[in-house]
Amino acid sequence: MDKREKLSGYENIVTGDRTGVPSPDAAVTIPGASAPEIRSLLGLAVAAVVVGALYFAQDVLIPITLSVMLSFVLAPLVNMMQRLGLWRAPSVVLAVLIAVGVLAAVGTMIGTQAANLTADAPRYAQTIERKVAGVQAFAAARMAAVSKEFAPRSRPAARGPAPASGSVSAPSIVTVSTTGASGDRRPVLVQVVQEQPSPLTVARTILQPILGPLETTVIVLIVAIFVLLQKEDLRDRFIRLFGSHDLHRTTIAMDEAGQRLSRYFASQLAVNTGFGIIVGGGLALIGVPSAAMWGILAGLLRFVPYIGSFLAAVAPIALAAAIDPGWGTAIAVALLFVIVEPLVGYVVEPYLYGHSTGLSPVSVIVAAVFWTWIWGPIGLILSTPLTLCLVVMGRHVKSLEFFDVMLGDRPALSAVDSFYQRILADNPDEALAQAELLLTDRTLERYYDDVVLPGLRLAGIDHARGTIDRARADRMTDAMLALVGDLQDHRDGPSSGAVIPTEAAPPGIVACVTGRGPFDEAAAAMLTQLLGRRGIATRRVTHAAVSRAAIGTLDLSGVAVVALCHLDLAGTPAHLRYLVRRVRQRAPDARIVVGLWAAGDPVPDDAEAARQVGGDDHVATFAAAVAGCEEALRVREPVLEPVS
Repeated sequence: MDKREKLSGYENIVTGDRTGVPSPDAAVTIPGASAPEIRSLLGLAVAAVVVGALYFAQDVLIPITLSVMLSFVLAPLVNMMQRLGLWRAPSVVLAVLIAVGVLAAVGTMIGTQAANLTADAPRYAQTIERKVAGVQAFAAARMAAVSKEFAPRSRPAARGPAPASGSVSAPSIVTVSTTGASGDRRPVLVQVVQEQPSPLTVARTILQPILGPLETTVIVLIVAIFVLLQKEDLRDRFIRLFGSHDLHRTTIAMDEAGQRLSRYFASQLAVNTGFGIIVGGGLALIGVPSAAMWGILAGLLRFVPYIGSFLAAVAPIALAAAIDPGWGTAIAVALLFVIVEPLVGYVVEPYLYGHSTGLSPVSVIVAAVFWTWIWGPIGLILSTPLTLCLVVMGRHVKSLEFFDVMLGDRPALSAVDSFYQRILADNPDEALAQAELLLTDRTLERYYDDVVLPGLRLAGIDHARGTIDRARADRMTDAMLALVGDLQDHRDGPSSGAVIPTEAAPPGIVACVTGRGPFDEAAAAMLTQLLGRRGIATRRVTHAAVSRAAIGTLDLSGVAVVALCHLDLAGTPAHLRYLVRRVRQRAPDARIVVGLWAAGDPVPDDAEAARQVGGDDHVATFAAAVAGCEEALRVREPVLEPVS
């Protein structure tokens, strides 16, 4: 390559014209990776960076998180002071001063109680050691008795020869001595003199354990003050980041989320404070030392989900066992926690803010493990509030919806999707379990219209796309027919809102004709069941029986209404019009009700489209089909039998 080619190559690289050198505007792609895979890798990278930042920046993030939580707790108090006429700044300062006073009083009480408990710690330790030794001796005696009772009898093993007396060497004693002037050895006394600590060292030793928590407290209070003062500005910035495309809806959502979190934190703080007061008072009545400290710790540990109360009960039970030679005090303390915790958890909490926090049990446990690993004991206490914040944001901010899906207690799938998934997996038992759960507050007719019929539409869409073959469609139809058969004896309860008919069923027979679609048989079976529950006589007619070749032999005598069950996603096919004509010719006096249950089908609401299809009535739901059949039977003139 000569000098001219080299210069040309360099020029092409600078201008971006050389082959293989991307221009600044060119899209960067990874060979062999699709766009979803790239997004997944990018998401994993972002998650790893976030977790690393949470771990390594905990000295900064923990005070900020505590300040945000404190602002949620103090927000109702600030709002109340503002309603009384105070300005925002004095209200915030006064609320923070109240919080500082409460924290100082709690800290002083804990310190005093801990100091009093430390003085008697050796005596408590001796009592515990004696009890542990007694339990071990009892267990050893029982084990020896059991082994002696069940062990096989055998001769004692012969003992080996005793070791020689010189085989075991005695421990050697090293003596440090010196030789005096007369030749005798004399021991030398050595005295270790510690260096006298300076006043600065003493002050550092005393203040160092205090400066860390004091510094964190000051940062928390300062940040909380600014968060409360700039609440609206911070909300607007958050909306600008996550929801600027729909300011009205996002603003309402953020205000609602902030109010919900404030009410929840305030209610939880009140409940846990009451729990701590009751536990502390009960421990004082029982006679446990430092009862106020254990009550405060019980209220704090109750922020830990599920296991907080049990963790709070361990230390008081152990202390009760240490102060009492017997076991009565320890049993009384255990009974105190066993009685108080269910009352608070199952009576007080549901009354104040509902039984559920909006979090799934698995996510609460996983969040507790995660935040404990990231931030230690502070993370364990803050795990539920932090997870709740993520879930609330996920429910109101579209870009954070995955938090609600992963951590919330709402079903990941809708009732329709869940039903369709169970039928697709050929699992009618789980579909029946879901149906029984949904039927507690709705009628069978509404269940078919709200859940099963949309599920049939999803199945029809997948079948039209070719993702469901004929064999799978037949198995799905069998599963749905099995579900309909299992629900045959179901009776709508009072809570379902069922209307009990007061009039007798009109006379006449309704013939439910199955369409040619793969899932029309299931729809016809459900309509037949619903009509039978109203006392209406029905007949099931297959699609093969109304074909051109077989309709001439079809007996429709005594049929007053013909209901065509048609689930087709191709609009208004011509074969449906021909089917209506054939049925009309075979049963001219019968009223024809056409059930078109495709999603978005315009026929039931469009008079011209309905006229082209034919038929007397056009319905889109099972409820409308049942009502249409009943009305057709009532208005139909009775057919007089000829007199012989």
